[in-house]
Amino acid sequence: MQTVFKRYELKFLLTPQQKKAVLAAMRGHMQLDQYGRTTIRNLYFDTDSYRLIRRSLERPVYKEKLRIRSYRPAEADEPVFVELKKKYQDVVYKRRLLLRQSSAIECLSKGIDLPIESQIANEINYFRRYYQPLAPKVFLSYEREAYYAAEGGELRVTMDENILYRREALSLAAPVYGTPLLPKGGTLMEIKTSEAIPLWLTQCLSSEKIFKTTFSKYGAAYTDMLFRPKKGRISNVG
Repeated sequence: MQTVFKRYELKFLLTPQQKKAVLAAMRGHMQLDQYGRTTIRNLYFDTDSYRLIRRSLERPVYKEKLRIRSYRPAEADEPVFVELKKKYQDVVYKRRLLLRQSSAIECLSKGIDLPIESQIANEINYFRRYYQPLAPKVFLSYEREAYYAAEGGELRVTMDENILYRREALSLAAPVYGTPLLPKGGTLMEIKTSEAIPLWLTQCLSSEKIFKTTFSKYGAAYTDMLFRPKKGRISNVG
């Protein structure tokens, strides 16, 4: 299991026609991974004043986020990924480890060190202490198709659709539902690589007039929450 990632992550919002063109260009170059179309569930942690996402939306040189993630419904005693994601000068660094969901939420929310001895656990513990108190603030889900380079290499392409968020039922075991963040039929494509984008993909993006975007799922959810407050207004103090 890969636990450390360092790469560029480029994002593009696609129309149905643009997605079709990209998939056609990928034939022979990229293959769908063994999981096919998967529903990914995330719980994003933040302070009561949403300090982390507010800072991220200011587009600083350095920013970071903390979440727990599962690739299927996960009960309290089942393992989930605890992920610390950092971005510095367009390079994304991700650290993750496996932990029972109940233990992860308890440690991150109650100020308890993770029950694991490792460098990644130490980084997450430091993050939690620096930003405490933290709590799960948003459930965010989406359906993903992930592709990898057919001839090897680090290039990955993901297609995310039906991106939904909510502020209640903050459990990875709960059903998937929420407020949509993309227009109907829209796709968020991410190109993930530590190398240059191959010529065939660059030519496709250019010919289809597909341009890079700064779309952030959690950022879009927070922005929507400001205009659609539920269960009390969001405080921007602190």
